[in-house]
Amino acid sequence: MSTLEPERGTGTGTLVEPTPQVSHGDGDHERFAHYVQKDKIMASALDGTPVVALCGKVWVPGRDPKKYPVCPLCKEIYDSMGPGGDQGKDGDK
Repeated sequence: MSTLEPERGTGTGTLVEPTPQVSHGDGDHERFAHYVQKDKIMASALDGTPVVALCGKVWVPGRDPKKYPVCPLCKEIYDSMGPGGDQGKDGDK
């Protein structure tokens, strides 16, 4: 008998999915200011939706980014983007 088929005569059962292992990392993302599109920051300020930084961090902004150093990964990605975007060189933190 295949392991994908339920055994006959055993009644109904409950499929239990394993709980995903969520890693919050080592906390380095919390020590930095991150680059995000300005319109996304404004939308988040108005309705509380999370934003996604260039480095992939997802959060709802609530702190003054000027008090923190810029995330090295965000800066590297931003610098590699080159000119042509609607973002100023001063950065959208």
